[in-house]
Amino acid sequence: MRAAAVTPLDPLSLVRIVGAGYLAVALGCAILAPSLFWLLLGGTALMGVLFLVYRHNPAFTAAWLTVAAATLEMALTDLIGPQAFQPTIVAVKGAGLLIAAIAVLRYGPRLDMFNPGFAWIAIFLGGWAHGLYPGLSAGESLRSLIGSVAPFAFSFVRVSRNWADTVIGMTRWLPVLVVAAGAIAAVAGLRPLFIDSAGVRLAGLGHPAFLAGVCQTAVYACLIEVFRHGRRGSFVLLGTNLLLLLLTGARAPLTYALAVGAVSLLLVRAPAFPPGQRILVVLAAATTLALALLVLGWAAADLSAVRAFNVLSIGVGNLSGRDILWPNFSQAAQGSPWLGWGVGAGNLIIPQGSEVATLLHTRAAHNEYLRIAAEGGQVGRTTLILLFVLWVRQHTARLDHVDRVVMRLAFIAFAAHAFTDNLLISTPACVWFAYAAAVFARGRHELATLGRVRRY
Repeated sequence: MRAAAVTPLDPLSLVRIVGAGYLAVALGCAILAPSLFWLLLGGTALMGVLFLVYRHNPAFTAAWLTVAAATLEMALTDLIGPQAFQPTIVAVKGAGLLIAAIAVLRYGPRLDMFNPGFAWIAIFLGGWAHGLYPGLSAGESLRSLIGSVAPFAFSFVRVSRNWADTVIGMTRWLPVLVVAAGAIAAVAGLRPLFIDSAGVRLAGLGHPAFLAGVCQTAVYACLIEVFRHGRRGSFVLLGTNLLLLLLTGARAPLTYALAVGAVSLLLVRAPAFPPGQRILVVLAAATTLALALLVLGWAAADLSAVRAFNVLSIGVGNLSGRDILWPNFSQAAQGSPWLGWGVGAGNLIIPQGSEVATLLHTRAAHNEYLRIAAEGGQVGRTTLILLFVLWVRQHTARLDHVDRVVMRLAFIAFAAHAFTDNLLISTPACVWFAYAAAVFARGRHELATLGRVRRY
């Protein structure tokens, strides 16, 4: 006589059984050990949040992108004090890592062979082999390593097409959302929307330079959508993001964004946006400038004090104090030319409270190549650059023509921009690399769909 087959439990029944057991344990703790009950209740709430992140990962990723784009560390530093700066960055990047880890459970892992994050691990190990920079602890170096790798986390996830589309769509709207939140904070009297930093500049909830980085990524995202679909809304959003970028008064991001846009207009073949219609981009730029005049006229009585106009009279060679910062990092790099001083050494090269830090209100290198040379030496810097080249080439080779051209131009602009700014360690880097991961993922899904269509 054959034994009856055992029917496996469906997931919903399993959840009900586990939930009933968990409830029984909670009630027992409430009666026998009340202190343990509150601990269990907190754990329950945390598990509930983690389940929601698992179930609605694209939505939580979009929300995290908005927080990262807002660079709340600047606003909280103004409201609370300098002690809020570093913990806020740690919390934002840590949240991104957690969401990415849960995404791995939801969608599965993928091996990103040439990911630049591996170079940071090599730099970390090189610093240990040589010896860390005086005053740099092992814990601080490890924390800097995690912060450096965090922006690349989503590249190790086999994300869905819905996740990619959600991140790409949210990236286009990030500057508008951040500035709107900054306007609300300004109306509430918490923080001004415009700040005086070598002229009046749009700050949002953070710093004008950080907002400019987010605007720059949003411009690239809008540009790709214009070429892919040619929708009127994409044109309007592109013009809006360019306007906000102009209002930040950030010279380099605006220059590189316009350069990528101009070159892509010449190189990209897009049926949805034929050459005859590309004059609309020029008209949109003219409209953006006119709107900028109106907004800036409202923001400041004297236009000569506005950064966006002030920079026009500043020489191209003006480095805004960077020429004072750079010799310190060059000297540190010469002290360990091959392996460097370890990840995080760049935070200590200019001492806090020193004359340079007091004069320029910053201790960052404002040159990623110099900072990486100090932290990783020639070996670390060469490894990072080589991995970046291989990584971008590998992923963009699988994209369609529009995405491939714009993303390659954007990464070339990123490499040039890194000579004068901190692009890899700032919070907006999380936005740029999450967006890049989404574009690469969308390309993989489109290629897979195309392959299935060709087989039929």
